[in-house]
Amino acid sequence: MIDASCYDILGIGFGPSNLALAIALDESGRRRREPWRTVFLERQKSFAWHVDMLLPGTDMQIAFVKDLVTLRDPTSPFSFLNYLHEKGRLTAFLNLKTFNPSRIEFNDYLRWAAMRLDGHVCYGETVDHIAPVLSEGRIVALEAVSRDATGRKCLRRARHLVVATGGRPVIPAPFDTVADRRVLHSSRYLSGIDAALAGKAEPRVAVIGGGQSGAEIAVDLGERFPNACVDLVIRNFALRPADDTAFANEIFDPEAVDLMFELESDRRADVLEELRHTNYASVDAKLIARLHAILYEDCVLGIRRRRLLRETEPDAIAVVDGAVLLRLHDRLHGGFEDARYDAVVLATGYERRGLPDMVEPLRPFMQRQDVDRRYRLPLASSAASLQQILADVQGWSEETHGLSDTLLLVISVRAGEIVGSIEAIDAAAAALAQAVCA
Repeated sequence: MIDASCYDILGIGFGPSNLALAIALDESGRRRREPWRTVFLERQKSFAWHVDMLLPGTDMQIAFVKDLVTLRDPTSPFSFLNYLHEKGRLTAFLNLKTFNPSRIEFNDYLRWAAMRLDGHVCYGETVDHIAPVLSEGRIVALEAVSRDATGRKCLRRARHLVVATGGRPVIPAPFDTVADRRVLHSSRYLSGIDAALAGKAEPRVAVIGGGQSGAEIAVDLGERFPNACVDLVIRNFALRPADDTAFANEIFDPEAVDLMFELESDRRADVLEELRHTNYASVDAKLIARLHAILYEDCVLGIRRRRLLRETEPDAIAVVDGAVLLRLHDRLHGGFEDARYDAVVLATGYERRGLPDMVEPLRPFMQRQDVDRRYRLPLASSAASLQQILADVQGWSEETHGLSDTLLLVISVRAGEIVGSIEAIDAAAAALAQAVCA
């Protein structure tokens, strides 16, 4: 095991949230004329953002100005506009007359930004666990033990820890009892669908889920496999359009985080439920129209290659003779249909309730079981040595910070807030050290 020196900041995960943090730390280091000693551990071999859902023709559902930096610092060289300028596409993009770049282009922007910070990232490392380092019962550092693809282990310590590991794919019943390549979550769609349908001239596929991902996959399957029969299975009567109108969108503003955090928990839960369909189980209106047109064209041609199975839920599953057998409950009419598929794609989203399992070793030292307004784990005042230790969690606080917490919308501002906390603690420690030596 390699024992690395102690860092100022140790980040777990290097998706957009910790990438935005790395940029904010870089800016902070330049301001104070002393770079932070930082390292980020990422299990992927290189930077990648939802690569299995980078479908042709799909656009971002947020404006490009809600990138890694602009809402915090519009002059930053890490902005999407500067990316376009460096790539020689700025005027061409402007001629598109859109605020929403393609998902493929936005992923390229994120990779462009990540490459500028390659020296601070260790790719291909999986973190086995994190733990507090104690001295006389007090936390004096936080450490992470990771291993690379060869199994070699590495221990790193830091004064500040930031965990941004992303959500867990939701695998609902009855699929949670099945481990088969023909049943795959949307997080593995592009890398898994060809293997799942290998050798099938006219494959039958069920897509489970009535949100944006489910609709996108249903359309993509028809284009990727022209002879495929695709059933989009949804619990509701119709696909619900996402509410992206101006007043509803205000819930995603950075200022709304303060509003949500200050509400009483029951009132906050009411607001989250009221506005849930701005983000969950909803579909872009243009995509709904496109899918409806596809189904209508099938009707005109007299074929049944694609179906919308409304008010329908999977009731049972079996994998037999290389096929997936589903029993589908038609809640509208009260009956059941037994259907045979070559693959099932679960567009069932992600879960980020509570805190990531990784921070479990820190719970005995916490005053509460959720993060504070600035995303810090509330370590007890008696636990952290001289209050110089911080542990932050990004993207797991929707229940307290609002619907924007799991999205890209506030990552630039949130990164600035976390860096502000680190700077404040560092300044306080320096002042205390000076006072002690005076």
